[in-house]
Amino acid sequence: MTITHLLLDIEGTTCPVSFVAEVLFPYARQRLATFLTEHQGDPEVAALVNAVRERWRADPSEGARALLQAEADRSQSGSSVVPYLQWLIDHDIKDTALKDLQGRIWQAGYASGAIVAPLFNEVPAALRHWHRQGLVLAVYSSGSVPAQRLLYGHTQAGDLRPLFSHWFDTRTGAKQEASSYQAICCAMDCRPEQVLFISDALAELEAATAAGLPVLFSDRAGNPNRDSGPFEKISDYSTLRIGHGTHGA
Repeated sequence: MTITHLLLDIEGTTCPVSFVAEVLFPYARQRLATFLTEHQGDPEVAALVNAVRERWRADPSEGARALLQAEADRSQSGSSVVPYLQWLIDHDIKDTALKDLQGRIWQAGYASGAIVAPLFNEVPAALRHWHRQGLVLAVYSSGSVPAQRLLYGHTQAGDLRPLFSHWFDTRTGAKQEASSYQAICCAMDCRPEQVLFISDALAELEAATAAGLPVLFSDRAGNPNRDSGPFEKISDYSTLRIGHGTHGA
C-alpha cells in the first residue's frame, strides 16, 4: 500500500537530543519558580500545579517521598511543587502537566530569540520536499503539542509549522503502546499501512509495528541508543525515497 503519511518523533529524529537535554530542560528548570509565581492567578496554570501536586503525593518512589517530606518540613504554609518538577526534569520523567508548564516557559524564550531549534541539517529541506510531494506530515512527541509547535515555529530555517497537518503528544497515549498509534491513524483518517513512523526509540518502533505501521529507526550522532534492533536505519532524510508500497534509505 502507498505511504501517504509521515509520522515523526522529534528528539533524536529531527532535532538533536542535546538541544532538549542541554538547552530546553535547563531553561525551563531555572525559570519554574518565577513562572509559577508570576502566573499563580492563571486558572490553567493552577490546574496544572494541582495535577503535579496530586502526582507527587501519589508517587511511590523513594526520591519523591523524601523530597515531599523535606518540603513539608521546610514550609508550614503548603509545599511548593517546584522541587518535584525539577526532580522530574532531572530524572527525565515524562509527565503531561510538566510538559505543558515547560512549553509555556519555552514560549517566552522562543519569542525573545533566546531559543532557536537546531534541526538536523537536511531536515528542513526534507520536510519541504515531502510536503511538496503531497505527503501528510505529522508529529508524535512526548513533548506537549504547544511545545512541538514552538520548536518547529522557531528553527534555524524559520517557521516550519505550515508543513505539518497533525500534532500528537502523550494525551493521545503512551508512545510505547500500540493503541496510541491506532488512535493516531484514526485521527488522521488513514490505514496504519499508509503511515511511515520514524523514531530513535526501539520501544516506540515495536509498538508502532504492532499497530501495523511501517517504521524506520533514526540513527543520529549523539543519540543515546544507536542499536536499531531488527529495524532498518536512516541517518539522512535526503536519502529517503518513498514510492508505491515501499520506502527505503
